[in-house]
Amino acid sequence: MSLGPLIVQSDKTALLEVDHPDANDARHDLSIFAELERAPEHIHTYRITRLGLWNARAAGHDSDFVLGVLDRYAKFPVPAGVRSDITDTMSRYGRLTIRRNDLGDLELHSDSPAILIEASRQRKIAELLEGQVSPTAFKIQPFARGQVKQELLKLGWPAEDLAGYTDGTPHAIELAESDIFKIRDYQKAAVSRFWEGGSGVVVLPCGAGKTIVGAGAMSVAKTSTLILVTNTVSARQWKSELIKRTTLTEDEIGEYSGSAKEVKPVTIATYQILTTKRKNEYAHLALLDAKDWGLVVYDEVHLLPAPIFKLTADLQARRRLGLTATLVREDGKEGDVFSLIGPKRYDAPWKDIEAQGYIAPAACFEVRVDLPEQERLEYAIANQDERYRLAATSPVKVSVINQLLAKHPGEPTLIIGQYLDQIAAVSGALNIPSITGDTPVDERERLFQEFREGKLTALVVSKVANFSVDLPEASVAVQISGSYGSRQEEAQRLGRLLRPKADGRSASFYTIISRDTVDQDFAQNRQRFLAEQGYSYQILDAHDL
Repeated sequence: MSLGPLIVQSDKTALLEVDHPDANDARHDLSIFAELERAPEHIHTYRITRLGLWNARAAGHDSDFVLGVLDRYAKFPVPAGVRSDITDTMSRYGRLTIRRNDLGDLELHSDSPAILIEASRQRKIAELLEGQVSPTAFKIQPFARGQVKQELLKLGWPAEDLAGYTDGTPHAIELAESDIFKIRDYQKAAVSRFWEGGSGVVVLPCGAGKTIVGAGAMSVAKTSTLILVTNTVSARQWKSELIKRTTLTEDEIGEYSGSAKEVKPVTIATYQILTTKRKNEYAHLALLDAKDWGLVVYDEVHLLPAPIFKLTADLQARRRLGLTATLVREDGKEGDVFSLIGPKRYDAPWKDIEAQGYIAPAACFEVRVDLPEQERLEYAIANQDERYRLAATSPVKVSVINQLLAKHPGEPTLIIGQYLDQIAAVSGALNIPSITGDTPVDERERLFQEFREGKLTALVVSKVANFSVDLPEASVAVQISGSYGSRQEEAQRLGRLLRPKADGRSASFYTIISRDTVDQDFAQNRQRFLAEQGYSYQILDAHDL
């Protein structure tokens, strides 16, 4: 047994010794099937989960691969119980399949009659079936393809969906490659893996060109396409990028949002409009059937609102591509992404793409400040719900922001916060324009454009800038408050800085934390995400800046 950096324990946790020379390689391989749970300075804790193993299986890795990784890096022999559990768990993927018979009816198949009977006798699954048609197959009700997959996953038998997809209405589209623009190798691989799998999720860091993966999938599908995005700014950026990088023209792309209701061969709709209700019914549900969509693209799939999962259950006959920087969801609905959008088909670690020069290197810092005595007293007597707001919005952070701006003079800087009153206070104190959800779309786009052009060197922004805002030259981010240590939010905020810089400079990502408060506790969760992606972070005292 090697003196590797990993200790695998019988509860399926794995402890990684961060300072070991093989730690980075081990982290890279572990990320394919394990989830990072804790990331203090010296020992990181990973958990090997069923969903992680099934995602790895769907992406083409078998139990021999997983056990090979553990054996390669383990300091001590991998417990026999863990070995057998990994083998058994991964063997469950695809033992049940969903297919169509010669008449086009959906059927649930298994080469094991015992597994099939076990599944069919579960009440929630039985309600979705129409009876046994052979020793190895049950007929599935026409509407139930997505629900069957959800229930089978909960039962521990993730089904492989081989029932095929509608081609949709044909629509010509090609990538407009040139001497200036060519699809990258990892983007090609992502498109290829997605297409081979039929539906599923591609995981790439912000700045690595997820939009191009979407465009690449469209160029293979050559069909009418519905693209679902987080907001109107994102919709317009998708449209601009598709016009620039494909043969699509402006007349072929429609925007379906709060401010426009266009349905065209390629239609870009916001999640918000699809989840709008009137008289307790989804008012724009007809969009899902407005055209015979052959492809549905879900941008930022980790932010998919819960109601969209229910709507997606009815779209299982259409190819579905999810794009995201992280599969982690704070609401725990990773299983619904797996069942209804599809399993992970491709995952490129951030550091690999950084090494190829496609995203900028980043240094991450946590700057700790002390609350003044009066604020410390207010914090001490506050209830639990108010403590984070008090710690996160302390005015003492303003002077630290000023110090960081002085440390990076003239560099394009984003100051990112969660609370609107804090954003207004910082904006006023430092005389820096701010952008929040209340800022009109045209005003947002004007300020973002001035930032891109260098007319503005700093912006104070709320969570509206977390996702789908293209600010390629941003090189400094100062995070002053956030969503309770959300890892998905950390991915988006760090992602604002990762576009390669024209002069090749590195990015700097700062988080200002109130010491010995829940602000510091939540920061540990965000640090876990940075560690998961291979970024080290340095803890600084505000007095030492």
